[in-house]
Amino acid sequence: DQQSYLLYPNRELPGFLQKNHIRTDQMASLGLIRAMIARGDSRVIEKDIDGNAYFNGSLRNGRDLKNALDEIKGDYAAHDEAEFSAVQEVFEAVFKHRAFTGRSGTFFAYEGLGSIYWHMVSKLLLAVQEMITGADRMDGRTRAALIRHYYEIREGIGIHKTPDHYGAFPTDPYSHTPFHRGAQQPGMTGQVKEDILNRWAELGLKVIKGCIHFSPSFLEEDEWLTDEAQFQYVALDGAEKTIQLQKGQLAFTWCQVPIVYQKGEIDRIIVHFTDGKSPLHIPGAVLDPEFSSSVFNRSHAMERIVVEVS
Repeated sequence: DQQSYLLYPNRELPGFLQKNHIRTDQMASLGLIRAMIARGDSRVIEKDIDGNAYFNGSLRNGRDLKNALDEIKGDYAAHDEAEFSAVQEVFEAVFKHRAFTGRSGTFFAYEGLGSIYWHMVSKLLLAVQEMITGADRMDGRTRAALIRHYYEIREGIGIHKTPDHYGAFPTDPYSHTPFHRGAQQPGMTGQVKEDILNRWAELGLKVIKGCIHFSPSFLEEDEWLTDEAQFQYVALDGAEKTIQLQKGQLAFTWCQVPIVYQKGEIDRIIVHFTDGKSPLHIPGAVLDPEFSSSVFNRSHAMERIVVEVS
């Protein structure tokens, strides 16, 4: 119903009366325990009025059990070490402490069973994005399939949903969505970091050896304007400004510098300066270290950067 991925699938958990229950076949291997029960010694295992056997409720973990077994060794010297080890093995088989994963295996919310954990979904999206942008050798068919998967995963994230569908404000990051209700626990979750990194990747922004690279190689077609529009932003001097955009363009800011993409015949960069001097045309899709540093340092030297994408 949310077009996303569960951290752990929903499953039936045993009820309270089914927990800490030692089966008859397990008891058959515990000669030491049968001897203790015959003496009425309940320091390790107790029996209820129906004859069901349970580990003593004071034993919280394997360490507690080992300490209890060490204490009784003098009283049961006739029983060898293998019998004491068998008790520890049954204890682990009953409680499965080594397989315990905390709330993810025992809760039904808070990133537990049947829950979508939104930070993990964004991590999955980031992993796919890194495959798309980082692979030097990948055939076109595989890359196209990865891009389809990328946008399929992204569509499940809240920002792309209506409030009714998401069950919360889509513009807020949320911790998780349990199977029985809408998104829960709003806050600045780790999801935000991955979503920002993925957005820069979609826009093709990379920094390599101090140089800004523009390579939007898997940007969706519907990102480009189909009609004229105005792009409003806050400039480095704090003033609110507007750029008139044309069909086939898109715009965003990076370090508060407006960057306008437009489709062209070749890759080139056009830098517009704040001091009014003539725009600089740079062939290719890479800003040199000096211009890149000007962007990073927010020097206010550039009014905007226009990137023509072939």
